Amino acid sequence: MTNLIVEISKYLMAVLFACYTYECFAVFRGRLNEEQKNRIFRRQTVFMYLIHLDAYLVIYAVTDNVMTIAFYVFQVIFMAVTISCYHLVYPGASRLLVNNMCMLLVTGFIMLTRLSFEKAVRQCLIALAAMVATLVIPFLIRRVHFVRRLTWLYAVAGIGTLLLVAAFGATSYGAKLSLSIAGISIQPSEFIKIIFVFFVAGMLYEKTDFRQVCITTVIAAVHVLILVASRDLGGALIFFVTYLLMLYVATRKIFYLAGGVLAGSIAAVVAYYLFAHVRVRVLAWSDPLGVIENEGFQISQSLFAIGTGGWFGMGLYQGMPEKIPVVEQDFMFSAISEEMGGIFALCLLMVCVSCFLMFLNVAMQMKEQFYKLVALGLGIVYGFQVFLTVGGVTKFIPSTGVTLPLVSYGGSSLLATMIVFAIIQGLYILRQDEGKSNGTKRTKRKKTGFDEKIEELS
Repeated sequence: MTNLIVEISKYLMAVLFACYTYECFAVFRGRLNEEQKNRIFRRQTVFMYLIHLDAYLVIYAVTDNVMTIAFYVFQVIFMAVTISCYHLVYPGASRLLVNNMCMLLVTGFIMLTRLSFEKAVRQCLIALAAMVATLVIPFLIRRVHFVRRLTWLYAVAGIGTLLLVAAFGATSYGAKLSLSIAGISIQPSEFIKIIFVFFVAGMLYEKTDFRQVCITTVIAAVHVLILVASRDLGGALIFFVTYLLMLYVATRKIFYLAGGVLAGSIAAVVAYYLFAHVRVRVLAWSDPLGVIENEGFQISQSLFAIGTGGWFGMGLYQGMPEKIPVVEQDFMFSAISEEMGGIFALCLLMVCVSCFLMFLNVAMQMKEQFYKLVALGLGIVYGFQVFLTVGGVTKFIPSTGVTLPLVSYGGSSLLATMIVFAIIQGLYILRQDEGKSNGTKRTKRKKTGFDEKIEELS
């Protein structure tokens, strides 16, 4: 009977998630009124709860652990409260971003419960604390306007914290990533990515002449070099790409983009010869089966898991995702592909894409250049991290050891991503306030060069 439940559930989850994903993009259709959009969002919520229920029925049927039922109920209450809080406190918030955030969290909770019940509970409690802490951020974005004047404070705080990690941080898988404070391990680079975006936006908001660009580039390079010295190459790559694209969009000069790509290419070659673990990852990427006993074991197991899952997956508890080292953090996409299937994994990826498009949409609609750049930068951070994660586990690019936002296990990553979503919600509401100040009807404005560059990136 249990096998039958597992077999039926995997097809049902794939279909429900496909329906949810369709609604993510259906809301972008033109000429939809508010009632039609609200119906789409309500359907999304129903699909999410059905996927959640389906998965936990399977988990209970397989484990016969009554604690999973209590944990499921706690999650349902958490999701309902999160959606209700945004709906009541911020009626102008983006329902799509709220739904997507909850859907990604639900997916992570499901897979973590299957892999490690203790880690799933810990992740859920962190998500609850993060939701409470970040609920005030949209209000601050609307009311606090001096954030654009703290440019150098962002730079000093970011560089100082990164130096602290480089000097005293704990080493994990060859890189200095975390600090332990009162027994709690945090990864500061996850939060510094956010203030780094604010720093770059503040500098390029003031002016974009050659001198300003040089100063900004030097400070950005210091961030990247400290991360390289700490051997956090995945983080360094995110900082570098984020700065390069923000600079290109702000200045609209292809020379800066070409120069950055060239400098990045040279730096990648230098890193290959300087760092042994970079050579190990390149070797594992180029021929994982040839070195499956050592360097290529992790990526080989990831590819086996993805290939074994097929379109509809093996079903929860029917695969062997635990064979992949560090599966809860870096290789959650592989575990999901194996047991929930390729369709589910592709839908998960498309939900991330819809979030990225919303970030760019907010960036295009903001009037203030500073807020445009903040939304763009945070969108690049989020989108590029998803690309690095999925690209690494599928052997499209060498693995960089970054997590899948809101899905992978990790308190720092979870809290930082929820802060990013809250900031975007604040900018989305601020954009609506700007529209209302100009009248009840928004006129169609002429596209600026900034908007055209963002559209090119999307």
